Amino acid sequence: MAFASQLFGAGVTRTNALETLVIAGWVRDLSDRDVEAALDETLGPDASVSKSTVSRICERLRGEFAAWNLRRLDDVELDYLFLDGSHFRYHDGADAEPVFAAWGITTAGKPVLVGLTGGASESTDAWSDFLAGLIERGLRCPLLVISDGAPGLIAAVQLHYPQARRQRCAIHRARNILAKVSKADQAQVKADYWKIFDIDAEPGAAAIRQARSNAKTFSVTWRKKYPGAVDCLERDLGSLFEHLRFPVEHWKRIRHSNFIERSFGETRRRVKVIGRLPGETSCLTLVWAVLDRASHGWRGFSMSTVALRRLQDLRREHLTPTTTKEAVATAA
Repeated sequence: MAFASQLFGAGVTRTNALETLVIAGWVRDLSDRDVEAALDETLGPDASVSKSTVSRICERLRGEFAAWNLRRLDDVELDYLFLDGSHFRYHDGADAEPVFAAWGITTAGKPVLVGLTGGASESTDAWSDFLAGLIERGLRCPLLVISDGAPGLIAAVQLHYPQARRQRCAIHRARNILAKVSKADQAQVKADYWKIFDIDAEPGAAAIRQARSNAKTFSVTWRKKYPGAVDCLERDLGSLFEHLRFPVEHWKRIRHSNFIERSFGETRRRVKVIGRLPGETSCLTLVWAVLDRASHGWRGFSMSTVALRRLQDLRREHLTPTTTKEAVATAA
């Protein structure tokens, strides 16, 4: 339709255009009738948008999210699980509240949006409740969990997925370090920080040794001028290098959780004009609608024979029960 192309660009179907407008109106807590009136005003009489069409789209979005949020996860087997949160304001004068999201890369290299929920804070209890819900629905332990350094999140991961390796987001750590550096030196400190991850060794112990050596060079270079920045780097240093145990071709994408941050940023961009959301349900439905549709365009991971073998070895090492490992060793 012409109106769809004019408003949203070439290639946007009538259904997608209507859905986008309905979501925008719905999160403002408009009734179906209000949304219908807004569409008529925006699209003009030629759009022929009926109340039944609006109601059908609203109902479908509600139903899709409700079903998605209750679906079983037994068939979702992850190598990588990314966890992050973003804050949205529901009420005027109130603090923004977090929305927790989980997405991952399956053992087949496919991206998948796993879970979404709201919380009053980013406490251990809140994150723990989110992860417990995913586990109750059948989500098994991943090989690697990638997140920022929020204490509540880290504690919840250690509680529910103690066998998983934990990668601390390298981009979040870079921001923490640069916050302790004067503006004049930030570009050089940033460049030196990312040199820490320039590794040409084989995955595993050799790569981690090289990374630690690079980190030591950074510390020697900057400790005198910026001791706080160096202390920030060295705190929980090992968690910055967990990705180096994994296939080389995955390193740059599993050393940070910024991908889901970008998706949250897209959500915030779409609701910026709203200022606030009328409640948790509307907020979660909007965030889900954006992330779910964005996830269809997410890139998967390449799974070469070497990468598959590496991941299989890591699964055997970290996720195989101790009794099974002992039996294998005895048989050998």
